[in-house]
Amino acid sequence: MWDVEIRGMASAHAIVASSIFMATVMPAVFVENFSVYGTHMVWLHCVAGSVAVVNIAVFWLLGISPQTKKNTLSYKLNRLFRSCLYFLLSCLFFHTVVVLYGAPLLESALETFSLAVLLSTLTTLRCLCILGPNVQAWIRVFSRDGAMSVWDTSLQITTGCSVIGAWLGALPIPLDWDRPWQIWPISCTLGATTGFLTGLLAAPVWIHWHRKQLTYKLK
Repeated sequence: MWDVEIRGMASAHAIVASSIFMATVMPAVFVENFSVYGTHMVWLHCVAGSVAVVNIAVFWLLGISPQTKKNTLSYKLNRLFRSCLYFLLSCLFFHTVVVLYGAPLLESALETFSLAVLLSTLTTLRCLCILGPNVQAWIRVFSRDGAMSVWDTSLQITTGCSVIGAWLGALPIPLDWDRPWQIWPISCTLGATTGFLTGLLAAPVWIHWHRKQLTYKLK
């Protein structure tokens, strides 16, 4: 059972990771002089959009999303509305946090909000796909010993890696190196994306390595 779940997770993570690769390669066909540095905002939006679409499709096809007792159209629309609202609130939250940590307030507002959208896509969107618009479930998963499945553990790892990656990416910005990747918010978006990819790789490996110690209990 463990091996089947871990293999399924590894396959899903590989598909999501490949979407970032495709978002980095494909725009070069349509955008002249495309590069991660030179046309960074285009790359950022392509990565965020690609990861969002693939995440939603993969979790829907795997049936990871929580089952609902109600199947009425009004209930589904309500869940969709709440999911969109939570995602928007997440974008505003990350935008506020980034500004409080020293990002330009008005000068680069679009770039800052785009970074917030990327962070929300790498973290909050996965919460919505795995747990649904259920704040109590989110709090449970990110509390001590709150994971109830391998997907909950995966969510903890990928979210933590994405946020830490963005934070580490901000460290070189003040340094007087005059490198193109020091322009705001390139290093942060690269750090967040690298952290996310690291989490996608590390989660199945960590869960497989610690599978004998992990005990998931229904709460």
